[in-house]
Amino acid sequence: MDLKFASRTLVLAVAGASFTIPALAQWQWIDKDGRKVYSDRSPPADIQEKDILKKPRGARMAAAPVASEEPAAETKPKTSTNANAPKLSGKDVQLETKKKQADEEEAAKKKADEEKVAAVKADTCERAKKGLSSIQSGNRVITTNAKGEREVLDDAAKAAETRRLQGIADNACK
Repeated sequence: MDLKFASRTLVLAVAGASFTIPALAQWQWIDKDGRKVYSDRSPPADIQEKDILKKPRGARMAAAPVASEEPAAETKPKTSTNANAPKLSGKDVQLETKKKQADEEEAAKKKADEEKVAAVKADTCERAKKGLSSIQSGNRVITTNAKGEREVLDDAAKAAETRRLQGIADNACK
């Protein structure tokens, strides 16, 4: 009787242990209806990778079921018929727009800087030409020195000033 009782206790203990330990699902995913599914088997092939919440280590998705007796050549990929679905072009429209605006602003700034430089060159050219015409007119040229005194330029000083103004005119009047 003790052996029979021990056997029965052992059987009940093993059976009870199997019922008290919860079954551990290794796979978790969201099905097409939006419900969370727990299973010890991999999800069906129509479940996308992004919908799989948990999978066992080193597990891979089960291969897609083989179509029954239809030739593979006639299989056509499914295309979305939803007219409201956004068309993905691989480009970020806002980023492209911002980049285009930045390029336009940079081009406008560059053009304004070039116009400013051109205006300064034109003014410098005009001043150099006026200075040259004053010196070459034959009239006496009077300048003010560092002490604030007036000086009349002699021939050597006129020649030096002519060379200086000619160099400025050559650079500015291109």
